[in-house]
Amino acid sequence: MNIETIISQAAGEAVKALYGMEASEKMLQLQKTRSEFEGNLTLVVFPFVKAAKKSPEQTAQEIGQYLVDNCSAVEKFNVVKGFLNLSIGEGAWLQLLQAIDNDDNFGKKTVHEDSPLVMIEYSSPNTNKPLHLGHVRNNLLGWSLAQIMEANGNKVVKTNIVNDRGIHICKSMLAWLKYGNGETPESSGKKGDHLIGDYYVAFDKHYREEIKELVAQGMDEEKAKQEAPLIKEAHEMLVKWEQNDPEVRALWEKMNNWVYAGFDETYKKMGVGFDKIYYESQTYLKGKAKVEEGLAKGLFERHEDNSVWADLTNEGLDQKLLLRSDGTSVYMTQDIGTAEMRFQDYPIDKMIYVVGNEQNYHFQVLSILLDRLGFKWGKELVHFSYGMVELPNGKMKSREGTVVDADDLMELMVEDAYKTSMELGKFDDMTEDERREIARVVGMGALKYFILKVDARKNMLFNPEESIDFNGNTGPFIQYTYARIRSILRKAEGTNYSLTSNPSPLTPKEIELIQKMSEFGAAVEQAGKDYSPSGIANYCYELTKVFNQFYHDFSILNEPDEQKKAVRLMLAKNVAKIIKNGMGLLGIEVPERM
Repeated sequence: MNIETIISQAAGEAVKALYGMEASEKMLQLQKTRSEFEGNLTLVVFPFVKAAKKSPEQTAQEIGQYLVDNCSAVEKFNVVKGFLNLSIGEGAWLQLLQAIDNDDNFGKKTVHEDSPLVMIEYSSPNTNKPLHLGHVRNNLLGWSLAQIMEANGNKVVKTNIVNDRGIHICKSMLAWLKYGNGETPESSGKKGDHLIGDYYVAFDKHYREEIKELVAQGMDEEKAKQEAPLIKEAHEMLVKWEQNDPEVRALWEKMNNWVYAGFDETYKKMGVGFDKIYYESQTYLKGKAKVEEGLAKGLFERHEDNSVWADLTNEGLDQKLLLRSDGTSVYMTQDIGTAEMRFQDYPIDKMIYVVGNEQNYHFQVLSILLDRLGFKWGKELVHFSYGMVELPNGKMKSREGTVVDADDLMELMVEDAYKTSMELGKFDDMTEDERREIARVVGMGALKYFILKVDARKNMLFNPEESIDFNGNTGPFIQYTYARIRSILRKAEGTNYSLTSNPSPLTPKEIELIQKMSEFGAAVEQAGKDYSPSGIANYCYELTKVFNQFYHDFSILNEPDEQKKAVRLMLAKNVAKIIKNGMGLLGIEVPERM
């Protein structure tokens, strides 16, 4: 329990004893005392003035006196208008430090057998091209959100839906058949997803040439797009795929497997994964069946051209197409089918979709449709909507020239971390293997932290150079502080630093550090309520800053007073523990040395 909770509960008891009032949690808001006043925590007493029938100053005076008399944590108090400033006794701070030290999972809640089950969908790639910068933000947010929800006591299932069917997939397949000469990932030395991505680009190039030719012959451009031989062939291939043509299906499986092997490599480098992967090729038929079922129950309507629609005008929206006139499904149908499969597989209490903000309307509609179809979490589904991420122009050329490739970006980050660390002399006494491993941890930490520290709802500019900075609000700054503490603790090995019953007085900086550490649980809880990895990133940065100010002002290893040294070593050890746990919630590793 943190100090705020102890004081808040005691203040609630004070208000009840003094004025017979049951104060809500919202009324008992504590904040850090402003630096110009004496105290650690401040209680605003205005919500209790009416019940007290006294002035704010008198009310604060009475509550303050009650707390000094009845709460061992409160040592003294002072009143400034309607603000009650409370000074926490030294014993309470040391007790809190000891409690933090005793709990390896401090700040996290335990997951029980009957904990709610939260399913989080993220990644959702297409199998016609490699993962790109947008996927990087998506995967990092999804993975981090899963860790945060688990730290808040939920069972979590991490899931992915792979878009492995449709015209875009057939385009890559057709281009490979026409221009591939049997090329494979092994024969080309390329990752499977990059190889297939190259053929998707090749299809587009030849398709454009065909359109140009037809336009030159006098055909209207829109008609040329439909009449170009390549696009007709791709559509024929899609029809064959839907009819289970053995040749087309065999090619599809072979090429998709190349892509999955490539994706797996990228996910591994990124440090993310899934508990269950669903495939659109397996869910779209279930979606069609579910829509037909809804149609039979009168939930949807069939139009004259045989297409099926949902009328959402009562909800202030328009009509939504669910099945085309030829009976083929749309994305919405597939999402309904995937929901059906997931609901059969897991007893889902909450469903979170990590998808870009261009799909806000889609999820508004999906929520209504799933609710209509009887999914208990339909109405409550969460669309974790995030903004676009871009690189400063010209910072990096991607493989396709249009999007920034995830593998290229990660490679660049690790190389930059290696170069920067070499230039700063941080690798001087290390083997080449150690340097490479630390460059990987720092480069990936820089990438993840820079993306996750930004409020997910905002569009962002990712600057690789800015992210690898050992000062300021960056991953490497926090990682370096962790490595520095671990170095101090290694040097102190063998020192007994358990707290004595009569330790030396704490300095204000030490109290500030204990107070900041004690806020970790509240930061985790808030990040869970807000679905906000950035809340954890900012907490880790704040804690690191407070530790560095303390370390700048006070010696740890050279402190002659053994009792003071013991307290400081315990402080350092627990700051490192919380940094490691906090960064772990962001999917970021911390190196033992740097």
